[in-house]
Amino acid sequence: MKQHWDALKDHAAAVEGRRILDLFDASRASDFSAEADGMILDYAKTNIDARGRALLLTLAEAAGVAARREAMFAGEKINETEGRAVLHTALRNLSASVVVDGRDVMPEVRATHARMQDFARDLRAGRFAGQGGAFTDVVNIGIGGSDLGPAMAYLALAPFVDGPRAHFISNVDGAHAADILKGLNPETTLVIVASKTFTTIETMTNAETVRRWMAARVTDPAAQFVAVSTAADRTAAFGIPPERVFGFEDWVGGRYSMWGPIGLSLMLAIGPERFDEFLAGGAAMDAHFRTAPLAQNLPVLLALVGIWHNQMCGHASRAVLPYDQRLARLPAYLQQLEMESNGKRVAMDGSDLPYHSGPIVWGEPGTNGQHAFYQLIHQGTRIVPCEFLLARRGHEPDLAHQHLLLAANCLAQSEALLRGRSYEEARAIMEKKGLTGAELDRQARHRVFPGNRPSTTLAYDQLTPFTLGQIIALYEHRVFVEGVILGINSYDQWGVELGKELALALQPVLEGRALTTGKDGSTARLAQWFHG
Repeated sequence: MKQHWDALKDHAAAVEGRRILDLFDASRASDFSAEADGMILDYAKTNIDARGRALLLTLAEAAGVAARREAMFAGEKINETEGRAVLHTALRNLSASVVVDGRDVMPEVRATHARMQDFARDLRAGRFAGQGGAFTDVVNIGIGGSDLGPAMAYLALAPFVDGPRAHFISNVDGAHAADILKGLNPETTLVIVASKTFTTIETMTNAETVRRWMAARVTDPAAQFVAVSTAADRTAAFGIPPERVFGFEDWVGGRYSMWGPIGLSLMLAIGPERFDEFLAGGAAMDAHFRTAPLAQNLPVLLALVGIWHNQMCGHASRAVLPYDQRLARLPAYLQQLEMESNGKRVAMDGSDLPYHSGPIVWGEPGTNGQHAFYQLIHQGTRIVPCEFLLARRGHEPDLAHQHLLLAANCLAQSEALLRGRSYEEARAIMEKKGLTGAELDRQARHRVFPGNRPSTTLAYDQLTPFTLGQIIALYEHRVFVEGVILGINSYDQWGVELGKELALALQPVLEGRALTTGKDGSTARLAQWFHG
């Protein structure tokens, strides 16, 4: 691996500063793009040339991406630090057969999916109702992967919502629950408590809060609760009957889980048929990922672009910029997916990584971001690779003129990042305004855009359940490929544990029941201030 890594580093250093625009010939736009089921990934506006791509593909081959990919789909325990398979893909490919520890896990997956469908149909038809009649609202209580996925997808698929409204509570800050519950009718509200262990402190604290809120109006609050959990004893103690408990195996990680029971709130909102279209989009991307040559493989190419920008070029952050308002929560979703998966400091064998791992992922929808942080992207001193997403069609035909303006802005921003504006061009503009001498020079310099800033564009026809499934699966597999190349485990998250442990120890201190003995001076002083 080292020789492949070194060859790439040498090539990146050799082409540093080269104008990306100079790479464009008659065929670059088509040569540096790939397609899968109507979705196009354009990576022509990067400084990757034919040799760079060849070296990246060789790196992927040397890292064993193909073999590791098949091991994942086959149910092998590629999550080595926890001794688990990684099989979120099984939740969306319901016709498959996958054996884990000598047992085909798919009959149980299909059975749970069928139970979800039956429950969704009964609720949407009013056969299962609340004390006040048919459910009008669903409140999903979870955090992390039990919240970010379904909350993002519900907003993304708003045009397809024809069932109860969905609301999401995650933060242990009481303000979150208070603001969400305000205006809801407890008698027609269903509550989903999403916690695999049914012990997640934020989720269970919010569940108790919502149960108290419901108890003020509902005779038997537990009758309007559903659990997404594998802890049957704890859900029973909470009062939730087993027929309203939907579990999933430990080979489904939280941030990869909305394809199954964690997506129940989405299924209730858009219906089982539309939810299955979402699964089909993910399964289609799975099939593409497994069968397309690496050089035409969207997840592989997206991952290699990421490796080039972060590990080879040293660009530490990545901006996700959906020109699709309903994907407003996608950057936050990808923050967890990528930063929790690949934000590691040691390799699979426990040795320190000799290079940086995953990048900082952030972003907002266009065109809002243009009036916020694009200033830094265009003229700041750090280069931020950008990932644009754009649909050819919106869902509002009477507002097609606005979608055209949106698309024009998206394409213009990637072009502006590529081209920039030279000092000479800026000077000519200011001369036309009548400026001369030193003031002309000063004003021109403020209007120079360095350009040569890389971006990719993911283009699709329209944001549908199928398309959303494609997008999410694409990014999941991108994380997988980057993790394999970096030699890390993308499927554990030990980095979230220490803070949880210390919070449990600090709670009695803040309550005044324990001393600050052993705490650093800053923490001790702040704890004393809080306690008063």
